[in-house]
Amino acid sequence: MKRKGERKKEEGEEEGERKKRGKEKRRGRAYGPRRRYIQGGPKGPKLPVPGKRNVLITSALPYVNNVPHLGNIIGCVLSADVFARYCRLRGYNAVYICGTDEYGTATETKAMEENCSPQEICDKYHAIHSQVYEWFNISFDKFGRTSTPQQTEVCQAIFNKLLENEWLSENTMQQLYCDTCTRFLADRLVEGTCPTQGCDYTSARGDQCEKCGKLLNPAELKDPKCKVCKSTPRIRDTNHLFLELPLLKDRLEEYINKMSVEGSWSQNAIQATNAWLREGLRQRCITRDLKWGVPVPHDNFRDKVFYVWFDAPIGYVSITKCYTPDWEKWWKNPEDVELYQFMGKDNVPFHTVMFPSTLLGTGENWTLMKTISVTEYLNYETGKFSKSKGIGVFGNDAKDTNIPVEVWRYYLLTNRPEVSDTLFTWADLQAKLNSELLNNLGNFINRVLSFVAKPSGQGYGSIIPDAPHAVSDPLTEKLAEKVGKCVEQYIEAMEKVKLKQGLKIAMSISSEGNAYLQESQFWKLYKEDQPRCSIVMRTSVGLVQLLACLLEPFMPSFSIEVFKQLNLPPEMHTSLCDEKGDIDRARRPWEIVPIGHKIGKPETLFKELKDDEVDFLRKKFAGSQADRKEREEAEAVKLAEQLKKSKVSDNTGKKKQTTKSATKSPTEAEISISRLDIRVGLITKAQKHPDADSLYVEEIDVGEGQPRTVVSGLVKYIPLEEMQNRKVCVLCNLKPASMRGIKSQAMVLAASNSDHTAVSISMYL
Repeated sequence: MKRKGERKKEEGEEEGERKKRGKEKRRGRAYGPRRRYIQGGPKGPKLPVPGKRNVLITSALPYVNNVPHLGNIIGCVLSADVFARYCRLRGYNAVYICGTDEYGTATETKAMEENCSPQEICDKYHAIHSQVYEWFNISFDKFGRTSTPQQTEVCQAIFNKLLENEWLSENTMQQLYCDTCTRFLADRLVEGTCPTQGCDYTSARGDQCEKCGKLLNPAELKDPKCKVCKSTPRIRDTNHLFLELPLLKDRLEEYINKMSVEGSWSQNAIQATNAWLREGLRQRCITRDLKWGVPVPHDNFRDKVFYVWFDAPIGYVSITKCYTPDWEKWWKNPEDVELYQFMGKDNVPFHTVMFPSTLLGTGENWTLMKTISVTEYLNYETGKFSKSKGIGVFGNDAKDTNIPVEVWRYYLLTNRPEVSDTLFTWADLQAKLNSELLNNLGNFINRVLSFVAKPSGQGYGSIIPDAPHAVSDPLTEKLAEKVGKCVEQYIEAMEKVKLKQGLKIAMSISSEGNAYLQESQFWKLYKEDQPRCSIVMRTSVGLVQLLACLLEPFMPSFSIEVFKQLNLPPEMHTSLCDEKGDIDRARRPWEIVPIGHKIGKPETLFKELKDDEVDFLRKKFAGSQADRKEREEAEAVKLAEQLKKSKVSDNTGKKKQTTKSATKSPTEAEISISRLDIRVGLITKAQKHPDADSLYVEEIDVGEGQPRTVVSGLVKYIPLEEMQNRKVCVLCNLKPASMRGIKSQAMVLAASNSDHTAVSISMYL
């Protein structure tokens, strides 16, 4: 007989195994894995290799005043990630550098709003950004931050060189000063009434009116107030340092004219840069009256810090210095290193005019940007994404939709605003998932691998057959010619950073594969002409591996799953290198996977997104984050009241006797436990309520043919992923009740501790 402690230990281990199997099942069958995959690269920092193509890639540093939304993600980090992965796929020596931009007024303002220090704000949002990018499978070589000693060292060193070379001047400006706070007020530390006629918005910031959108100077505001103490500031003279851009004009224009051609700058980058040059270069202030920033190492400016436009681009350099002490081998090595920079269109002048001017002014041999890739804006449904207003889908929201990361990456990249603004809509995401990923790509791969995996007599027993005469098969030869051209076009597009075009070309190979299968009628060939069927199958399996390679930069977790089903290690086969003969082999797809290789188990790669799910998501993300929070809080109050009314008083199922006896009415008859219809149900789908973030909506199979819809208030206690495929106790004979517009047809039973801080719905079945 086993002791009590031993039984508990075994039960705990069994429960752990059940949870593990459940998670693996949920993760692998419907959508594929959700793990982070950083491809290639030796352990430790990478350094430029003479004779090899060395590519330094940066993404505009995201600011730490909020969670990044999908427009931020596609505009910078995701686009740069695709190019970095492509470079590794091609065998280039590539390093991808990014990090959070942490200094400046917005950080101080956010810290005041959240009643904490600027450093605490930076720590909080740096961690949030890191988590979001990890979920999106962003393969940084280094994701750092600008509030570091290295940033101070590099920034001050560049400043001292500019000072030494006499590219800086001192000038007087007029600025608002708060006598109560005894400090000059940066633009975002001032609020007042917008001076624009017809607007009169009373909470306009010192830099911009959020209502009418007009850019402002703090001194232009009517009735300005200090945002810290609410007192009225006065205008006062203050001295600042300026970078003399007009004196650097000739050097800058020479660089722009040369590199915009050699680096194939995107047209929107060229237009934005030329617009600045046409207006005439003016001296630009590089200092601010703030406390949070890199201190200015000058006796006359000890109370000032560097302006964010001067400080932030230097962050690329300082983050690389955090990555490797040999950072100069990347940043002061233009002969061996190519610099590619990714950003949204609002950041262009800072990278094509300001940052190059700063580096040129030092007189040192800096690695200047070769290629700039710029995106326009991604808009949301009927309006714009907005971090400040909380409108749209944010990075942390994407995880809660139960839509896998590869689908998010694919949709954002097919919709990448390369030339003009594009629009995110839930209906479009649904169409692209169901039509392009499920019916085209997923269908092709599953048809091929499932047929090969069939037992001998029906298929090939998972073994790749020989195909000795593939080169002379007319249909296969025609396919190989098309695929070879597609691979050439894919490389040409990706080298020019035309990512959307590269993805479209890769997906066209899947379409060609589907057409090849249909035209060959392989199911008939298996019975009538097995040698030809073997050619079709071996060629098609080769296309599957080729697709896993070409699509890895766009959907890395998808590629991992395909390689798993092919039974091939991704780290050895994710390659498109000239030296390895990968491109030549793509022209002969029947040679890609060797004869006799045994594939793994085929599984469904994508799952259909249905109309009701799309409606659910559209409602859930309507309005702003503040609106959603308000709905959640209201629902929590309502739910608490409902639970209070429906409490069962003790474990007998009977009402407690009060000290004062009372005559019971017929409706107050004692409740017997035998009258409760309690069943074990399986949660087949769980998602958050569109109008209440505190509620889940579950589809639960209780053995009736059709699942029941159940609304439960478990969001606070149980993560969404742990709700999937769970067995739970369900009370089925409750009267249906409408919960924020959704009718709940049962109740999930849960247990809690005495103070209700922990809740469990576990079933040991």
